[in-house]
Amino acid sequence: MWFFGMGTDIGIDLGTATVLVYIKGKGVILKEPSVVAIDKQTNRVLAVGEEARQMIGRTPGNIIAIRPLRDGVISDYDITEKMLKHFIRKACGRKKISAPRVMACVPCEATEVEKRAVKDAAVNAGAKKVFLIEEPLAAAIGSGLDITKASGNMIIDIGGGTTDIAVISLDGMVVRSSIKVAGDKFDEAIIRYIRKKHKLMIGERTAENLKINIGTAYKREEDSYMDIRGRDLITGLPKNITITSEEISDALYETVMEIAECAHSVLEKTPPELAADIMEKGIVMTGGGSLLHGLDELISQRTKVPVRVADNAVSCVAIGTGEALEYLDILETGLYN
Repeated sequence: MWFFGMGTDIGIDLGTATVLVYIKGKGVILKEPSVVAIDKQTNRVLAVGEEARQMIGRTPGNIIAIRPLRDGVISDYDITEKMLKHFIRKACGRKKISAPRVMACVPCEATEVEKRAVKDAAVNAGAKKVFLIEEPLAAAIGSGLDITKASGNMIIDIGGGTTDIAVISLDGMVVRSSIKVAGDKFDEAIIRYIRKKHKLMIGERTAENLKINIGTAYKREEDSYMDIRGRDLITGLPKNITITSEEISDALYETVMEIAECAHSVLEKTPPELAADIMEKGIVMTGGGSLLHGLDELISQRTKVPVRVADNAVSCVAIGTGEALEYLDILETGLYN
């Protein structure tokens, strides 16, 4: 358990699939699924994070496992507030003296209403003051890109709910786009494909395991296999089948192509000088979705630009929000507040 006194500053990557918390001076100290288990009868929170995720698809009627963020924004305000309160307490410890200042990230095309919901939820969860930073900026900072110079950098951040793509120069986004196609849509595409082809119903966790273990956006040189269990839609009974990576590639094709087309569209709108910088440096991918096998190759093929996945891609946004905490005193003037 961590213990902090006055002046604690926290960076929060409030993701659709995962919440990461960065403590100034300590780094990323918390990484948990964005899931809350609730007793419907009493409205009491039973579990938060990994413990709640284990309950998905396995709870009795009176208990529901909720993911309070969808497509990168808050879909259930009250549950998000409770979840944030739990994570802030867990990160700061029980002996904190003052409420922390919080830097939270939002999708680059979030509306004012969506931004206000994040700020209000964080304040009601115990934050003294809340600042917002767009996810592509945080991802670029966290991946080690120097965005302060007059030189183009292109970042693709693929989370659970949204993919944010931006060209950044001189600390600002020159061209940007955000689409609600990311890790969750990958899972949904796999579920639909297996239901249609194999007449088998599988759950979110099985689909996610398939994506992580044998998922690919680009044909593998050697096919890989995975055994799964689901419910046969014809007999209604449990059934085991073997799925190949080629099948998962087919299942994900339309979804991953949307991301590749969006990256291509952003490049088309980029000023020529910055586009030349990007061609030289390449595109950087961050977020859990960027770890899908072959996705970097697919985007590179579509854009004709080298693409690389950042080191520690999952934590880049959280690290970026944490590094932005160094400028909180400047931000107090109202730049993001």
